Amino acid sequence: MELVSTNFSCCHFVFFFCCGFLLHFYFRITERLHIFCLLVVREGCCVSDRSGVCLECVCLLPAMPLPATDAPATQRLALDCRTLLDHRVGKGVCGCCGALRPRYKRLVDNIFPEDPEDGLVKANMEKLTFYALSAPEKLDRIGAYLSERLSRDVARHRYGYVCIAMEALDQLLMACHCQSINLFVESFLKMVRKLLESDKPNLQILGTNSFVKFANIEEDTPSYHRSYDFFVSRFSEMCHSNYEDPDIRTKIRMAGIKGLQGVVRKTVNDELQANIWDPQHMDKIVPSLLFNLQSGERTESRSPSPLQASEKEKESPVELTERCFRELLGRAAYGNIKNAVTPVLMHLDNHSLWEGKTFAVRCFKIIMYSIQSQHSHLVIQQLLGHLDANSKNSATVRAGIVEVLLEAAAIAASGSVGPTVLEVFNTLLRQLRLSVDYELTGSYDGSTNIGTKIIKAHEERQLQEAVITTIGSFANTLPTYQRSEVMLFIMGKIPVPGVHLTLPSTSSGPEGTRMIQVMLLKSLVQVTAGFQTTNMLTALPSSFLEPLLSLSLTEDPEIRLLVLQILLSLIDRHDSRPKFSEISIISDISVLKLKVDKCSRQDNLFMKKHGQHLYRHIYLGCKEESSGQQHYETLFALLGLLSVELANEEVVVDLIRLALALQDLALSTDEAMPVYNRCAVHALAAAYLNLICQLTTVPAFCQHIHEVIEVRQKETSYLLPEDIFIENPKLPSSIEKVEGDVLFLQSKITEVLGGSGYNTERLATPYVPQYTDEDRLSKRKSIGETISLQVEVESRNSPEKEERTPAEEITFETLKNAIVDSVGMEEQERERRRQVVEKFQKAPFEEIAAHCGARATQLQSKLNQIFEITIRPPPSPSGTISSGYGQSQSRSVPIYEMKFPDLCVY
Repeated sequence: MELVSTNFSCCHFVFFFCCGFLLHFYFRITERLHIFCLLVVREGCCVSDRSGVCLECVCLLPAMPLPATDAPATQRLALDCRTLLDHRVGKGVCGCCGALRPRYKRLVDNIFPEDPEDGLVKANMEKLTFYALSAPEKLDRIGAYLSERLSRDVARHRYGYVCIAMEALDQLLMACHCQSINLFVESFLKMVRKLLESDKPNLQILGTNSFVKFANIEEDTPSYHRSYDFFVSRFSEMCHSNYEDPDIRTKIRMAGIKGLQGVVRKTVNDELQANIWDPQHMDKIVPSLLFNLQSGERTESRSPSPLQASEKEKESPVELTERCFRELLGRAAYGNIKNAVTPVLMHLDNHSLWEGKTFAVRCFKIIMYSIQSQHSHLVIQQLLGHLDANSKNSATVRAGIVEVLLEAAAIAASGSVGPTVLEVFNTLLRQLRLSVDYELTGSYDGSTNIGTKIIKAHEERQLQEAVITTIGSFANTLPTYQRSEVMLFIMGKIPVPGVHLTLPSTSSGPEGTRMIQVMLLKSLVQVTAGFQTTNMLTALPSSFLEPLLSLSLTEDPEIRLLVLQILLSLIDRHDSRPKFSEISIISDISVLKLKVDKCSRQDNLFMKKHGQHLYRHIYLGCKEESSGQQHYETLFALLGLLSVELANEEVVVDLIRLALALQDLALSTDEAMPVYNRCAVHALAAAYLNLICQLTTVPAFCQHIHEVIEVRQKETSYLLPEDIFIENPKLPSSIEKVEGDVLFLQSKITEVLGGSGYNTERLATPYVPQYTDEDRLSKRKSIGETISLQVEVESRNSPEKEERTPAEEITFETLKNAIVDSVGMEEQERERRRQVVEKFQKAPFEEIAAHCGARATQLQSKLNQIFEITIRPPPSPSGTISSGYGQSQSRSVPIYEMKFPDLCVY
């Protein structure tokens, strides 16, 4: 036993002695290696090696005098010893036992070749990828170690190893889709951020490409804490790069655009990420894209949807920007449209791009084609709001916004203008009114003080024309019933004397009112262009037609012409208007190829209701001294369209009577009409009778008309349209002696048409329009304002005998006198109003208060009488009560206390 214990102690002694010797040898070797490494560092020879010497550990060595050594020999020794060095993360301790290092570190180190130009060691990379897939819990450590190596290589400017590290990170990202990838992504994004912060363009582009690859990966698990704010800011900054070299500058900008595209793809569909549609992000992304879109060639937007671009187009920053912009807008939901469009408006404002119009129109074409069609009205509303916000800006800026609105409305036609149709037109009409005021006053605040911005009248006129065109473009996108509402809405904005008395007057006085009338009527011309309806009675109600016809009686020839053009657009349903563009004697109207349909029941009702109003205004329009050739041509077209579109037998008779009345008007000596107007009216009547006689197809009627025309061609050619509606017509000194065969005879026409079944009694009656001074002022009082009918309600069982004034007998003459008011009553009304105004201006307050109090008392007494009559029930089942004088008196019983028979209750 003693021998065994002695041998065991000796073995222990030998074992511990050997271990101590080995440790002593290890520390001596390590000390020598540290000395050589310090020499290498101090001499600056180890610039491109990848041994991983820890500078922190070297700096911890005590300062000692070192002998002078040969630099190349020292470098070779350090390279030979590099496999024994191991960098420990965060500890600053060096070791040489490679076999004791973690496996993931050995696998990561093995993917780096000795010469970075050889590239990634693919075999070792496959091993690393297999290890990461087999042990996903090690993925975050692999990413951290790669991140550490890449940071060290960037600091030491070893860009070859940087590219290898990023390639390894990209391959690991593409291969691994486990739940632990989030921690690995954090290391990856840290490395991308490190590259983007570098001032080297190649590193920035490298980092961007890696981020784009990462953005295309769909992660299985969400990330709650990841932030992309830095990347949005950095990529936006790269989009504005001003690098000296143009080629490198282009590459940096394209990298920035791709990076923004990657950020959008990564975050737009992930609800857990930061909302990329927030203004803080959109204010960086959208201006960056617009900057690059503007810097390239101004190419027209070609397609309503993004197309696959060729390789050549991918090299263009402009095309890349446009595709990125389209993709961004295509992903925008309903609530994000405003945040996406607002930066566009601000960019166009800040860089004064509205005036050029081209770039602004291109931007909004891209927007309208890219967003979903049901969201188009949101863009329209934002443009309208922006137009209101710039209402005091220059006319060129407002015209640019209106031009963009015009283009946007044309694109939105396939979708929807939105539920607020009248809001669109209200904004445009408000801008039209403001522009008229600016043009007449010469400034935006109505004054001409020093420092006030003076505007240019021609710019305001261009703006007005643009607004009118835009109104027409909007109207063309609407269905018929909405266009009718828009027509009524615009008509309600037109100041008609005596009708729209509550409209606020413009600051520019009567001239401003006239200009507003002209502009709004031009807008109506645009809205009614191409208007077609099957039911004229509902499409043109009295609330629209009567004010319109009232405007046709104004003294302004331009306003009258616009009204006639509106009527032509409303009546023309078969595009027959161009066929009546000129007044001429057509021997055979079959060449016109007129389409005449049978008049429908709705059209008959329309003409019965409004026909006489139309005839009267046509007659009065021909009588105006300021009427010119365009007026007579338009009146002829109106008569022709009435004959083709809305004519039945009764309407034809009335139109023939109207034409003969126009002939009598030209012959009348009571009217102070110029010679040209008389000849023009004769020519108009002749041209229309030539047309209507061929439409009626009555041979005797046609023969009489043609005979008169032939006589005129020989004797009085100035009574025909071919000689009067020319530039320099030859007019006689007077036409008082026009008689005989050159006139159309009403008796003859009545005779020949009576044989064809037409109403001879009506034909024989000359047409006499009933018009008064109120027609000139466009004011006609309603019957309700003139007649006061007294309705008395009394109890059937009431025996009381009260003296009542006999009711006024209502006859035809009474109604006629009530409708056709006299000028004297108008003067009396004006005088009464003047006295009332003067009384309230000059009378003392006590007198006015007493007067109003008396009127209030009188009104209350009348109301009490009315209520007493109306609430008194008929004889009720509850019977009557007897008064003290033996008379029975009806008892007023509340309805809820009345007792009805059973048959009356259900």
